[in-house]
Amino acid sequence: MIGDSTMCYYGPERAPLTGWGMPFATFFDSTIQFDNRARGGRSTRTFISENRWQPISDSLLEGDYVLIQFGHNDEAKEEKYKDRYTPPEDYRKNLIRFITETRNRKAFPLLITPVSRMRFDKQGKALETHTEYSAIVREVGKDQNIPVIDLDKESRELYQKLGPEATKLLFMQLEPGEHPFYPEGAKDNTHFNELGARKMAQIVLADIRSLQLELAKHIVVRTATK
Repeated sequence: MIGDSTMCYYGPERAPLTGWGMPFATFFDSTIQFDNRARGGRSTRTFISENRWQPISDSLLEGDYVLIQFGHNDEAKEEKYKDRYTPPEDYRKNLIRFITETRNRKAFPLLITPVSRMRFDKQGKALETHTEYSAIVREVGKDQNIPVIDLDKESRELYQKLGPEATKLLFMQLEPGEHPFYPEGAKDNTHFNELGARKMAQIVLADIRSLQLELAKHIVVRTATK
């Protein structure tokens, strides 16, 4: 799994902050091993420039899957995030590099659009937050003939269904004093708590099933025990 802070692993000291890659891995049987290499603050460009991708590419085995979700940091043009920014055409080239090198190792790339941030207009409509970069992911998937999970669109559909207030329950939205790790509270419209991460993971799992990927055969359906 390669991507950014919305997917990555967090230690217990960061709880309830949760990347969706964390619960995602728990839905598979023991024959599947997950290596979550996603890191906070990384764009496709910095993931490559920091030499995070090459060791992954070199170690891929035939039949492996590479789940690819970038975009949040690639599109960040704000001054304080300028070291992360990746122009759209470079973003496209980097995605194609991930795909090509994965295929060269006889492994399977799976593109995922960047999960939507929480943003509503005054009428309560969930707004797009990754328009340009999500479109590039879809275009690359079509051009390269590989599956795409549109987590941007589907997460936004979930927010719309829940509405502005209930959607806050998915995110790192904490009042001062509510959690000992965040004494000053948190008003984060990008990163998920445990519930939000699980909801995003469930969307990806459902799409893996609908795409009829080989990986879907290893999803475990758990039932409650009495």
